[in-house]
Amino acid sequence: MQIDHTLNTLLDLNGTIIDQEGGYWVKFEAWQVNPSDDVPHGIRYSLTLHNKYGKRIIGFDNSHAVKPPKKYKYAGQRFTYDHQHRHALDKGVPYEFKDAAQLLADFFAEVDSVLKELKL
Repeated sequence: MQIDHTLNTLLDLNGTIIDQEGGYWVKFEAWQVNPSDDVPHGIRYSLTLHNKYGKRIIGFDNSHAVKPPKKYKYAGQRFTYDHQHRHALDKGVPYEFKDAAQLLADFFAEVDSVLKELKL
């Protein structure tokens, strides 16, 4: 297994809230856990974008299992824990966790995209 040299950056962001334009804000939660089948990389995380009323707009996390898309109906399917919520009502779609740097890059790219759509 390759060492993730960016992990400390993600872990250092735990509890951090960063204001965005128009009253939006992002929140980071990340901590190490023992690796398991559900969390093989040993990191629990929740990276979220909220509106000025505190409602989550988007998020990347691994707090619960997410069913694979319906097109993948087969016996022995694995439920993914790493996932992304693409909008407030999205129950989550699988997210392929590579390392902490990629997670942060993907999250900020999605934040930028959503804020741009909202024309902030």
